[in-house]
Amino acid sequence: MTVLAQPYLTDLEASVEQLVYVREDEYTVARMSAEGMTGFVASGRALAGVQPGETLRLDGEWDEHPRHGSRLVVRRCERVVPSTVRAITLYLGSGLIRGIGPRLAHAVVSHFGQETLTVIDTEPERLLEVVNIGAARQAQIVQAWAEQKEVAALMVVLQGFGISPLLAAKIYQVYGDGSRDVLLSDPYRLIGQVRGIAFHTADRIALRSGVPEHSPQRIRAAILDRLEVAAARDGHCFLPLPALVAAAASLVEQEEDLIRQAVDALAAERRVVAEASPADPDQTVVYAKEQHGREVALAAHLARLCLARSTLPLRAFVEDEGLDEDQRAAVNLALTSTVSVLTGGPGCGKSHTLKVIAATVRAMGGTVTLTAPTGKAAKRLSELTGLPAMTVHRMLAQQPEPEEGALFQQSPAEADLVVVDEASMLDLQLATRLTAAIPAGSHLLLVGDSDQLPSIGPGNVLADLLRVEEIPRIRLSRVFRQAQDSGIVQAAHRIRAGELPALPGRGGFWFEELDDPDQVAERVVHLATEAIPRKQNIGADQVQVLCPMRKGAAGTAELGRRLQERLNPAREGAAEHWSGPSVFRAGDRVMPIRNNYDKGVFNGETATVTAVNPQDRLIEIRTDDGQSVEYTFGELDELTHAYAISVHRSQGSEYPFVVAPIVAEAGGVMLRRRLLYTLVTRAKAWVVLVGRREALELAVHRLGHRRNTGLALRLTLSLKG
Repeated sequence: MTVLAQPYLTDLEASVEQLVYVREDEYTVARMSAEGMTGFVASGRALAGVQPGETLRLDGEWDEHPRHGSRLVVRRCERVVPSTVRAITLYLGSGLIRGIGPRLAHAVVSHFGQETLTVIDTEPERLLEVVNIGAARQAQIVQAWAEQKEVAALMVVLQGFGISPLLAAKIYQVYGDGSRDVLLSDPYRLIGQVRGIAFHTADRIALRSGVPEHSPQRIRAAILDRLEVAAARDGHCFLPLPALVAAAASLVEQEEDLIRQAVDALAAERRVVAEASPADPDQTVVYAKEQHGREVALAAHLARLCLARSTLPLRAFVEDEGLDEDQRAAVNLALTSTVSVLTGGPGCGKSHTLKVIAATVRAMGGTVTLTAPTGKAAKRLSELTGLPAMTVHRMLAQQPEPEEGALFQQSPAEADLVVVDEASMLDLQLATRLTAAIPAGSHLLLVGDSDQLPSIGPGNVLADLLRVEEIPRIRLSRVFRQAQDSGIVQAAHRIRAGELPALPGRGGFWFEELDDPDQVAERVVHLATEAIPRKQNIGADQVQVLCPMRKGAAGTAELGRRLQERLNPAREGAAEHWSGPSVFRAGDRVMPIRNNYDKGVFNGETATVTAVNPQDRLIEIRTDDGQSVEYTFGELDELTHAYAISVHRSQGSEYPFVVAPIVAEAGGVMLRRRLLYTLVTRAKAWVVLVGRREALELAVHRLGHRRNTGLALRLTLSLKG
């Protein structure tokens, strides 16, 4: 590499050859080339959002990094149209323009030379002159070129507002050619519709566009945002009116009277629902319209199922010598109650009881549908019972369109008994869809561990049902002999009781004490990639890293990056694609974090990246059940890497070996008893915790907050009629 003599450069025109590293705060390191300079490294947050193939005009200064050598620290970055033949070829062959790969880029530039981009922009029909470009490919290139120009223009607008240019593609994906109009005329529309845009981002755009600080539009957006944050972050279905008013007033720094007026206006428009508190009729609570509608509907569907006459052909229990008294009571309960709950901790025989229940119903001539919220949980349920099982989402996807005048048609949800395992994972939305699909007379059995974490989404369905006295339930508490020697089971039951497990541990549970979060992270990576696989003679894919938190040296983001670099590093000549701070490569373990009914993939499934296709701007994944699915580069915020995942996202899954950091970074706000209990019970053979003893004690003794829900009271009132 040739380095220019002057320490500070202005207006250096350079092309992005490769992204080397992108940090969570958008600090970016890229390999660049310019006239007389090849393969130099540039870094800085000013490079946020740049992609291989782009030509940039840079201002910056040379710096000597102690580990990585000479680099250009970029202070200003402006995207420009590439002007040299080499830069144009790199731009077109990088995948930025869908439909053009390296070979076709070379052919196009060989034909049109430096006029290539002018031809594409002003005379696109001339692309047909190039061999291998027909009408369909030409149309694809023209559309992709127009999209790229619009996204680039959006980036300029966003940078003018001091907003990350990484959001431009996401905004365009939602609003298309109308993106700039929405951005400038009604930025609050972006909240909740564009992933990554919360109130603060939209508010910055609005205020810089001249929206008054006290405008009704701004205050209403703040109220809706606080309700959305309460649901997404804390699982609340509603907020008490005083708490909502205080939170929104703090967010926009306005008087509370203005907030109360805006709440009244939103209620009049039926965008929120304000009603008496379930706990205190003299207090008012406020729901977002969608949450209120789901909670009311769920209570109604559960009441309908509870009060219906059973359709099971027989309800007599056939004795089974392998069951204890509580298990026999659980079987009878499932056969005689149209809605019932079976709970219990690890090693207490829930699975065997469930197997007997299903076998008994089938022996009676009845039908059984076994479901669970995630694919792994459904697979495990099938293995335990010897019967087919499916995810709740797939069961609902198989619902046929009813004939006119008919409420239900034959479907999995119409079975005489519908079993939902891992029911603690049911959020308000999924539970509402589930109960709506089950006809009156069918039995619904919810099976789960009520001491685990509640659902990722809002609501606390299993816990709420256990608060309704009219809902029959059995809790299995006896730990069977074959489970008593398990260190995992012993530790789990001690954690549930608020007691510290025996340390350092035994028989499947082990705690390794380290203080420094960076050392903890490195030890976790070593255990997961080398020590455990070597000692147990297994592949690293049999070890799952679980994290209590996302941020920090021992969070999912940083640990996931370290694990990826250890297990699936960049390879010369192999395609990869950066989406924000994440790089996707063939062989990566990934997990969908959104339900996508069009693709048939659901939150919490795991998959492997099988191909990265820059030319068509696609990534192909194969789910663990063998389904091949494509994601465009613009949809990659629906995927997360699964090298290190949150404890919440591990629910419903079991792994042979689990390694987890236990640190109290940022006060350890996520370290709570339910989280630790859920973490430990994800492991089948061994769970190894690494971190500070004080953090472990904090997790054991700290209880989580109670979610604001009204389901228990609504259902109680419905059943008492």
